[in-house]
Amino acid sequence: MIRTHDTQPVLRVGSWILGALLAGLVLRPMPAADDLPSEALFREVADEVGLTFRHFIGATGEFYMTEITGSGVALIDYDSDGDLDVYLLQGALLNQNRSMQESLFPPPSGPLINRLFRNHLLEEGKLRFSDVTVEAGLQGRGFGMGAAVGDYDNDGDLDLYVTNFGSNILYQNEGEGTFRDVTADAGVDDLRLSTGAAFLDYDNDGDLDLFVLSYANFTIEGNKDCYDTLGRPDYCLPAQYQPLPDRLFRNEGDGTFHDVTNESGVASAAGAGLGITCADYNSDGSIDVYVANDGTPNHLWNNNGDGTFEEIGLLAGVAFSGDGMVEAGMGVSTADFDSDGHEDIFVTNLTGETHALYRNDGSGFFTDVRQRFRLAAPSFPFTGFGAAWFDLDNDGDLDLFAANGAVRTVAALRGQPYPYQQVNQLFLNDGDTFREITDKAGPAHSLHEVSRGAAFGDIDNDGDIDIVVSNNNGPARLLLNAGNLENHWLRLLLKRADGTLHGLGSLVGLLREGRQPLWRRAHTDGSYLSANDGRVHFGLGSETTVSGVVVRWLGGESEVWTDVSVDNTLTLKEGSGNPWPGAP
Repeated sequence: MIRTHDTQPVLRVGSWILGALLAGLVLRPMPAADDLPSEALFREVADEVGLTFRHFIGATGEFYMTEITGSGVALIDYDSDGDLDVYLLQGALLNQNRSMQESLFPPPSGPLINRLFRNHLLEEGKLRFSDVTVEAGLQGRGFGMGAAVGDYDNDGDLDLYVTNFGSNILYQNEGEGTFRDVTADAGVDDLRLSTGAAFLDYDNDGDLDLFVLSYANFTIEGNKDCYDTLGRPDYCLPAQYQPLPDRLFRNEGDGTFHDVTNESGVASAAGAGLGITCADYNSDGSIDVYVANDGTPNHLWNNNGDGTFEEIGLLAGVAFSGDGMVEAGMGVSTADFDSDGHEDIFVTNLTGETHALYRNDGSGFFTDVRQRFRLAAPSFPFTGFGAAWFDLDNDGDLDLFAANGAVRTVAALRGQPYPYQQVNQLFLNDGDTFREITDKAGPAHSLHEVSRGAAFGDIDNDGDIDIVVSNNNGPARLLLNAGNLENHWLRLLLKRADGTLHGLGSLVGLLREGRQPLWRRAHTDGSYLSANDGRVHFGLGSETTVSGVVVRWLGGESEVWTDVSVDNTLTLKEGSGNPWPGAP
């Protein structure tokens, strides 16, 4: 797996070669410890519950970069009925001089469009999805890449931004099960190859702004020829194309946005952006932005609090690996995995590089601890994309999931129609380290597919976190958590005083008698080209009571609620709690 015309050091090339060899040999995960329950931790039920979707890349033999890059998935309660609906991004036939009959892979049945699946759980009492794409007006256009979810117009329902290879789309939720394309009126289009995107309130003015990533200056007309290690045609990596700056759109509060990319400083650095996550890494009260760049240094945009950003990835220790190498950043997740009150960063990388774990020292400076927490060796043979820290077993510790799939030919699969399949991985947080437990996850984790997006949330509302995985050139998977249902949990839906859902960027603390609080941030961003459940989830283990819940509203006051019952979903509205003077 060598970059064509790679300009990186020889040591870097050597690791790619070793990674390619391992990718050909290691097609199944290493065995995990045998002290876990023998039952499968996940059950794959997509077809069983009507979530039937197959991604199509439209390949006709030209090896266009976008074919291997997409696509993502969004979890969005679009009808505000209390259960999570699913939106999946579809590909397209990119070469307009070819017919669908010339495609190397058959297209799925029906129109080639994005798909919205409505969840009927609460009305029917069981998990079932139906396709409501057309009536909702969410068909999309072009080659779909990613999605961001947020209530940008502060009307109490969730809107959707879709990135594409080509024109992007902002869908305004009209509150009656339908959406309206307001891209032109809002002024948030980008005709380049857009990938990840996130809604965030970077200026603390109470409405959500929009950060959109650009991958590379790729066009169909400018497609380049690249080759695998045996000299056969294969997909190019982004080093073959010019990286571009990302874009920042400021919400004007009247339904329109203003492009502030230049004046904010975001135009000062370029990179092949894929994954995005937003958090206050230095605890100064303003939301920062971390971008995982593919083959270029990762970016940490420090929010100066005056409408501008400064790129400090190198200074903060998150631009490169711990040994100073640039990596193929793709998926990303931010959370306080070690429960010290500071938010850390996980990044998935390419085969031969290993996934990165950057630990926050509390002041916004990080140390690469992937070796210390035993994530390097298990991830070495894999190319990771969608990922997140989430509490698999509701014990209060954050575990890890990584969706894997190669971008260059896997040696052992050479000769197959689509030789990029890998297995996904699951890691259990033991407190001191992570243990790979992929072999305990269930039959779905033994599937060899080309996984890309992954979205995390409680799909069946039973109190644990489930995962929807989008596969490149393959079927979507719904992994229902079948783990420890004996442990207790608490789920929180935040509402700002003006009715805005999720309170994105706000920090939530779970108060426990005689123990340090657990801190989680309300977000929908992270993973890869995907949007997650915006409700804040806590696993409680065997605890049946909690002392209270604190919300530090982004740009607002801190409040505490003490009348909290576990194993419930609680709605916390800004202004309904009691003042709380504490700090994390």
